[in-house]
Amino acid sequence: MRRTSQTSLIALATASAFALFATPAFAQATGDTDTPAADATQAAAEPTGGVGEIVVTATRRSENLQDIPLSVATIGDETLAAINTGGADIRGLSGRVPSLNIESSYGRTFPRFYIRGLGNTDFDLNASQPVSLVYDDVVLENPILKGFPAFDVDRIEVLRGPQGTLFGRNTPAGIVKFDSVKPGQGRNYARISWGSYNTINAEGAVGYQSSDEFAVRLSGLWQHRSDWIDNLDEPGDNDLEGYNDRALRGQIMWKPAEDLTLRLSGQYRNMDGNARIFRANLFATGSNDLVGIDENGDAGGKFHRDEVRADGINFQHLKTWNAAGTIEYDLGPATIYSVTSYWNGELTSRGDIDGGFGCNVGPFCPGGGPGTIPFSAHTQDNVPSLDQFTQELRIASNNSTGLGYQAGIFYFDEDLDIESFDFTGPQSTTVWAIATQRQESKALGIFGSVNYKFENGLTVQAGARYNHDKRKMVAARPLDTRPFFPGFPVDPVEEKVSASVLTWDLSAIYELNQDVNVFARVAKGYRAPSLQGRLLFGSEISVADPEKTMSYEAGLKSILLDRLLRLNVTAYYFDTKDLQLTAVGGASNFTTLLNADHVKGHGVEAELEARPATGLTLTAGVSYNYTKIDSPGLGVAICGAPCTVTDPIIAPGIASIDGNSLPQAPKWTLNWTAGYEHPVGPGSVYVFTDWYYRSKVDFFLYKSVEFSDDHLLEGGLRIGYKTDRYDIAAFARNINNDKSAVSGIDFNNLTGMVNEPRIFGIEAGIKF
Repeated sequence: MRRTSQTSLIALATASAFALFATPAFAQATGDTDTPAADATQAAAEPTGGVGEIVVTATRRSENLQDIPLSVATIGDETLAAINTGGADIRGLSGRVPSLNIESSYGRTFPRFYIRGLGNTDFDLNASQPVSLVYDDVVLENPILKGFPAFDVDRIEVLRGPQGTLFGRNTPAGIVKFDSVKPGQGRNYARISWGSYNTINAEGAVGYQSSDEFAVRLSGLWQHRSDWIDNLDEPGDNDLEGYNDRALRGQIMWKPAEDLTLRLSGQYRNMDGNARIFRANLFATGSNDLVGIDENGDAGGKFHRDEVRADGINFQHLKTWNAAGTIEYDLGPATIYSVTSYWNGELTSRGDIDGGFGCNVGPFCPGGGPGTIPFSAHTQDNVPSLDQFTQELRIASNNSTGLGYQAGIFYFDEDLDIESFDFTGPQSTTVWAIATQRQESKALGIFGSVNYKFENGLTVQAGARYNHDKRKMVAARPLDTRPFFPGFPVDPVEEKVSASVLTWDLSAIYELNQDVNVFARVAKGYRAPSLQGRLLFGSEISVADPEKTMSYEAGLKSILLDRLLRLNVTAYYFDTKDLQLTAVGGASNFTTLLNADHVKGHGVEAELEARPATGLTLTAGVSYNYTKIDSPGLGVAICGAPCTVTDPIIAPGIASIDGNSLPQAPKWTLNWTAGYEHPVGPGSVYVFTDWYYRSKVDFFLYKSVEFSDDHLLEGGLRIGYKTDRYDIAAFARNINNDKSAVSGIDFNNLTGMVNEPRIFGIEAGIKF
């Protein structure tokens, strides 16, 4: 069992006394009532301070959350601001709504999303994910694009369950959807925070509107942290884990005619820092307790988050940018939309993969630690070029009653180059082996959706999408002079896959009364076939067939107690056929794609917002997610280090995963916030606390005692004073100093990664 401090339990009890429930709220307590997100989420707030209307665009229209037959949750601007103050990247959104988990083995540049337990632990730079990220109506396919920071956003929505009719591609698990503040909307603002480890978060936006016909908006974000982890094998202190992350967005809106709106936008990100810090032998053999480094440099003793032993070069550089154009032409009965986007990305990332110093097994190992490290491993992965082009043309009816419709066509084109290097030594720039991948992907989608609102309060909706995907990969290992396995080059090998699938959904929502709706939905989701060409240690391209998901859900959406409380509940069941899985590492050190015959899951999601008294806001969310692999005879290679496997061994070094839950899929997640605001002078004093809990997760497809974490609990606190223009606050993130493993590396020792440290700081902001 991982140790949890008494402080964590006391904080949990205190926060529970404040609130038991969570989701989109608390603009009131943070002074963000004038931000676009707050306007959207509280558009119809009652004068008494009751819960307001939450406007979402989950159906590609602006609609009340309570009136759509989907399981949708939102993350308000106030929660995002609290998360960002501590320097968090997009992984900070993990657990902020029920059923959402986000983790990474690359750090800030490569998030992996999971909804209702469905995700992909693959670390390859072409990894396909069943959760799609949509930014300003543009799907971001490659994982290095999905880490683009969230700032100056109008709303963040999480759509759970298959979304294959109206959105992009590869959405059988759901969508995380960002909409930025558009020109002509929202106030100008600037805010900056400073905290522990010289953590700085500075963001702002300024706009100009000359008339109803022309407006511009420029926004930016800078996140910085100084090196704060001490490498015990280097002189001095504070050697690792710093970063500089910068992002910009520019937008222009022009209305040359009353019925025509044109928008041009561009975004840019430049991140410099360290690759993810891997920690050799983080887990005690026979348990998942976190162990530190003792006075002799070996594994053991108390774990310290700010200490490692590492002998390799470590860096990470990422640049991404895009240009996009949107056209809206109002025909009266309907509007035509065109969204054109181009994204480009480049990444270089080198890390100390074995997570330690030296090695202590075999003729090439003079010794090392902490613990036993069989061999030294230092690799680098690059994306020298990523090009993504998307085009969508859509028509949507403008009526709010009777028959509504949408129809369109979507085109996707991606070219991706990947380079992987294995170096001769930890500080060497001479390579033993080079592997290359070239992947070309194209997709076409033709979709349509209709809905009809009856006078008796019933609304029915049906949609379908024809998906055609094709992908080609050429991979090779042109150089391999290693004096150990594999030790030989591999000529270029080519593989092609394609699929054509019809996805669809059918849903209905019925108004029991003006405050209570019930809904049901059935949907078919699909993920395109995948290729895996990581030939640095293998010799063949791995292939996964397309996966298909059938999802069934029903729920209740309600506003209760004279609008003092909102309660939404959804129950679901899904069955995924040929689910794409990735067997990562193991004793064979191969990354292999697999298809499981079936993976089934069921669960419940509940979200609550309450405003029981003037100035007091309580929110909460809870989810129970159960997943099970149903694929008799399916096995994977077990750990490359001595670990305690609890699955049946069906062949030498192979464990059965039939009956296991999916990796990174906690059964329980909870989040809750509490905020109170009290007028003082020309402004108000406020306090806001937010908490996130998840239950046990396994890191890999097979189950082992070591590669798991029992639970995680992190809390935040913000106390400040604000007026209509100014806001100054003190804050803390991970205030209870929870120390949890969040993922591992199945390689040559019990390597793991941990959550973010505790941060204290101050923030000042202005609106103008």
